[in-house]
Amino acid sequence: MEFPSCGINEMLKMIDGPNSRICRRIYRENRRLFCLVQGSTNNHQAWKGGYHDHIQEAMRWGLYFYTCTSLVRTLPFSLSDLLLVVFLHDIEKPWKYELGPRGQLQHKNSLNSKKAHREFRDKKLGEYGIILSVEQDNAMKYAEGELDDYTNQRRMMNELAGFVHICDVLSARVFHNYPRKKLPTLSNAQRVAEII
Repeated sequence: MEFPSCGINEMLKMIDGPNSRICRRIYRENRRLFCLVQGSTNNHQAWKGGYHDHIQEAMRWGLYFYTCTSLVRTLPFSLSDLLLVVFLHDIEKPWKYELGPRGQLQHKNSLNSKKAHREFRDKKLGEYGIILSVEQDNAMKYAEGELDDYTNQRRMMNELAGFVHICDVLSARVFHNYPRKKLPTLSNAQRVAEII
């Protein structure tokens, strides 16, 4: 069985409840922008349309890993939760860049900190009516890791956040220049799961 090479819209249909419809609206209304902006100024998917490529690839990794992991372990979150957060985790990026004086991409002054990113993201989600559960909100907050919130006294990231982080890191750090359009077959994943 071939592993699905779904596009973003198809994966958004896998999200449960009203957030599916809202995310498809976000995608429909902003797809042109998503396909124009880079994934970052320099570090990953730094080409025209790189933001779209990064989100699509991270969502595909999420679909792939969720399917494979579910064969051997019970996950405390749904595929719907995972796809929702992966789709939204960088939602501020299409609006945070501008061209600098030499034509290079740079952060807008109003969006040059992680705090500003989160505030913009929360505002954008509010404008569209996205409602996140406590678990989904934690995953949004820690999609890039615990960073300054790390403590050895308690876990800050929940399991969903950890899974989102894996998908994001794989796309943004391991395959930062080479998005894969097609993932391995599910039968190969099943064979790996049987070995484990």
